[in-house]
Amino acid sequence: MSTFVNRLVRVLKIGAVVGAAAGIARAIRGTTPPETLGQASWQPLTDPPESEPRTGPVQFTAPPASADDAPAGSWLEPVDGVCPASHPIKGNAQSGIFHVPGGMSYERTVPERCYASEADAEADGFRKAKR
Repeated sequence: MSTFVNRLVRVLKIGAVVGAAAGIARAIRGTTPPETLGQASWQPLTDPPESEPRTGPVQFTAPPASADDAPAGSWLEPVDGVCPASHPIKGNAQSGIFHVPGGMSYERTVPERCYASEADAEADGFRKAKR
């Protein structure tokens, strides 16, 4: 039994040395740990600086009732989770990301806002999905 314990202790020591070496190498190289690979990095959305401070509550305007009433640069609410043909770009307000037709996540994205063009979505503070 002591042979087993001796081997186990040896394996644990080797594992500790290898783990410490990997941590040191990662710190020196500044690489991302494997558990964070594939995760999106993000920056919080911030308001652009204003010359004068806001007074009172922020006023939001409702989106137009239909695509015909929508001025350029605006968005529409989806109808039953579907964007109208005139506004095919899907925006997700929680993530601040928009998806274009043919994109990898377009079909599975449930839109919160619909835009006519990428420029409209970007003007509203959204960024394009990476894929």
